Amino acid sequence: MSEYRESRWNMMKSVCPTRQVLDRIANKWTMLVIISLQDGTLRFSELRNRIEGISQKMLTQTLRGLESDGLVTRTVYPSVPVTVKYSLTQLGHSLATAVDVLRGWAYGHMPEIEEARQAYAARLDSGHPAAAEMRDVG
Repeated sequence: MSEYRESRWNMMKSVCPTRQVLDRIANKWTMLVIISLQDGTLRFSELRNRIEGISQKMLTQTLRGLESDGLVTRTVYPSVPVTVKYSLTQLGHSLATAVDVLRGWAYGHMPEIEEARQAYAARLDSGHPAAAEMRDVG
């Protein structure tokens, strides 16, 4: 970890460009787009249908950001109407590997997370003194 503190990329510094990258890749819509494109090229409408809850505007913004970072390629086919397809780049596929690890972690730990959430809610509901302190922090 110390090698990162000494390098020119130090995400602990507010001006480090890696923060922008982390903002992009930690976004839930980015992760869902990456997962959707992992198995192959899709049209915009196919992506939108796969990702429940994403608006057209949010999908457009997400795809533009991924394209600008070199994670997704956008190919326009001259047809009527115009067909646009999206694919992961090699860099995007390398990110997909990391996203798969996070997805696996989330699936594997959901029972523990649900249990912790229930315990937390019960503490808040009980008026436990520590629960009040937790709400006041920050």
